[in-house]
Amino acid sequence: MDQCVTVERELEKVLQKFSGYGQLCERSLEELIQYVAGLRREILQSESMCPPFLVVPRNGGLPLPPPNNNNNNNNNNNNHNRGSPPGVFCFSGRNSADQDGDLSGTISLVMTQCCKRIKDTVQKLASDHKDIHSSVSRVGKAIDKNFDSDISSVGIDGCWQADSQRILNEVMVEHFFRQGMLDVAEELCQESGLSIDQSQKQPFVELNRILEALKVRVLRPALEWAVSNREMLMAQNSSLEFKLHRLYFISLLMGGTANQREALQYAKNFQPFALNHQKDIQVLMGSLVYLRQGIENSPYVHLLDANQWADICDIFTRDACALLGLSVESPLSVSFSAGCVALPALINIKAVIEQRQCTGVWNQKDELPIEVDLGKKCWYHSIFACPILRQQTTDNNPPMKLVCGHIISRDALNKMFNGSKLKCPYCPMEQSPSDAKQIFF
Repeated sequence: MDQCVTVERELEKVLQKFSGYGQLCERSLEELIQYVAGLRREILQSESMCPPFLVVPRNGGLPLPPPNNNNNNNNNNNNHNRGSPPGVFCFSGRNSADQDGDLSGTISLVMTQCCKRIKDTVQKLASDHKDIHSSVSRVGKAIDKNFDSDISSVGIDGCWQADSQRILNEVMVEHFFRQGMLDVAEELCQESGLSIDQSQKQPFVELNRILEALKVRVLRPALEWAVSNREMLMAQNSSLEFKLHRLYFISLLMGGTANQREALQYAKNFQPFALNHQKDIQVLMGSLVYLRQGIENSPYVHLLDANQWADICDIFTRDACALLGLSVESPLSVSFSAGCVALPALINIKAVIEQRQCTGVWNQKDELPIEVDLGKKCWYHSIFACPILRQQTTDNNPPMKLVCGHIISRDALNKMFNGSKLKCPYCPMEQSPSDAKQIFF
């Protein structure tokens, strides 16, 4: 996991630079647009209205209004420039361009400064963009440094026999069905020679259709499915149907007083759930009092929480999979995630085994040389590994509890007792092997 953290750290730096660069581009370009638009506006005004003269800062800033000058003498541009404050140019609106259309020297200088400022800004943004490219390349180098691209060393020859390959293809097809990728699943069936019954595919088609409707906040397909499977949902203590009716009732409340009669009529659907959801129903009915002023302006504003739509999708997926006898998560996704967690440890132990020339340690297909902690999210049933033989217990080799309370496997028990006595490997207590009891997790 340290390698993942290292790569994520480099990736986070790149994302931060991208974000900062985007903000800098937006701010710089906005300033340029305002500057050029202001300069253009002042020049057009000077030509149309012919003011005595226009004041432009030497540093390329926005044009300034002409200074207050009570002298009625019409001096030329050079006189104005000589008498102007340091850091500004002054040019006359009258005769600012010759009759042949050429720009005056002052305006040409102002335009030159404007172009220079634009060029400098673009060059600065281009330079910052090159820095981002170097940061992206560092991410690639971090990946190459921290991850082994060749993972074939942890594979076991002969692991995928014909029967195992068929099971893998079936798992992949089921995964594509779960994701709604029916065309991909059918193509895989054709290429692998699998024959999938239409009855296996139909439930996934229906579930994906309902989920897509829920994601766009359309409740009708899910309600029809829940009503048709009400008895089975009740048998597993599911609250799916009530929560669907609740969401539909809330959607009517959002329509205000125009939907008051329809909401009261729809409230009859809560009757079968009154025993288990009495308080929730009371809250829903109490919210009707605030229809005139709007639910969003009432103590019942929590009913409009948008997160409940994501929750209803999760509840539907969980209950529908339980109804069909399926796991909530795809077995392929779970296996892939577990493999990503276990792979670094397996690569390391494989390198150690080869370095110490003890290749016979890992030669069985159904067990790993070390225990890999996959986290609590991958705990699906209790397991026990014998601390003596370092093997996972099975039905033929169950865990046995000694009189002292320590637990070992039956095979370890049979190997350790000498005559009629057995000494516990963890404490000095001697006991009879027949006193050991099989335990069940």
